[in-house]
Order: sequence, then C-alpha cells, then structure tokens
Amino acid sequence: MSSTSEVGHAKNVANLQKLTEQVSVYTLYNPPVARLSVANLQTLYTTAVAKLSEVEEKRNANKNAIALRQSAFENLKPTATRIINLLDILGLPEGTLNQAKTLNRTIQGTKNKPKPPTENPENGQPSSNNPISTSRQSYTQQAENFGILLQLLATIPSYIPNEEDLKLNNLNTYHESLVATTQPVDQTEAELNVKLIERNQILYTEGSGLYDIAQNVKKYVKGLYGATSAEYLNVADIKFTNRK
Repeated sequence: MSSTSEVGHAKNVANLQKLTEQVSVYTLYNPPVARLSVANLQTLYTTAVAKLSEVEEKRNANKNAIALRQSAFENLKPTATRIINLLDILGLPEGTLNQAKTLNRTIQGTKNKPKPPTENPENGQPSSNNPISTSRQSYTQQAENFGILLQLLATIPSYIPNEEDLKLNNLNTYHESLVATTQPVDQTEAELNVKLIERNQILYTEGSGLYDIAQNVKKYVKGLYGATSAEYLNVADIKFTNRK
C-alpha cells in the first residue's frame, strides 16, 4: 500500500495534467515564460510520470531484495541455538564454550545477565550493575557474528554433528547465502534513493519544479482573466502540495 506521501506526489502529477488540459482551452493563454507554455507543461507531465514509474520500479526491487534477505535469515537464530546446544554436550573447555555462547547472544540480540547488586563501601548502599547490551541486530552484523561462530567451530575437532544442516560445510554455504542477500538490499536502496532525488528535483526544484510552475500558471491565469473570473476559479481549484 502506498504511503500518503507517495500518493501526494502522484496526485501532484495527475493534477498537472488536469491543469494543462484546462489552460489549453483558454484562447488567451499565451504566457511570455516558456516553461509555462502548454507544450512545456505536457512535456513536464510526461517526464514526471516516467520518473514516478522509475521510483516505483526501484522501490519494488528494494522490497523484493528485503523479502529475500528476511527469508534467508529466518533460520539463523534457531540454527545458532542448535549449534550451542550441541556444543554444550561436547565437554569443551569453559573458555571455548563461553566464546561460542557470547557470539550466539549477539546473534540472538539478548543481553548479558546482570550481576547481583554489590554494596557500596562508602555508604553501605547497594550499587547498580546495569546489564550490558550485546545486541548487534543489523543483518550484516548478524551474518558477521555467525561467520565468526563458524570459524570457532572449525577449531573444535569434536564438532562432528550427524545433522546435515549443522555440518560445517553446509553451515558455511548457508553463511555465504546470508552474506549474498545483504548486498542487493544496499544496492537497490541506493538506486531508489537516486530516483527519489531525481523525482523531487522534477517536482519541487524552486522555480523550475512542477509545483512552482503550477503556481505560476495559476498566477498568470489570474492576471490574464481576473481573480473573480470563472477561468481563474477553475484552475485555482486544482490543488498542488509542496511535499519536498
């Protein structure tokens, strides 16, 4: 569903066509400024429609890339949990197991457990030990921490799971797929941002954008026919919003 802002941009473009059709039937309409001419208004409308289409094309590409990334990452947290559960029964050194669990916490977005309150020796009151957040939840960071976890697994000779999806070679393949889904999101977002800038330039650049041109068309018609004329009232009712 389009946002209110996006609908507003499209409404401005649609109303430009309406304004153009209206002034094109005014026999006296012959502005001394070239950009206010009917021919230029028609060209501007065509250009604006094309740019709106390009924006939506890039927006859809970005949405599709986001959906693919989300799908790829759905099993990351459950997989990391299963890895830790398996490591728990291997009799690993405490330091190795703690390292793996710390990486899992960053992947899960959980926090370290707070330490019990300790007494402040100066006033005898408990002092606060705030938990330290280990949340690093961007998709790139999750994939990065998962990769580090797999590097750790490669150093553990006893990590020999029977489950196919938990075997190290398959986990590495899964990790590669996670990394591969993040780049298209960034790329399509960058391409979308460029098209948004181009659209805003066409619609809202001061003096030469669609919004200002429409306002100047109305001013010209007002001066040409008068503020109370039917000709001016017809164009005055065609609304444009500056959404820059």
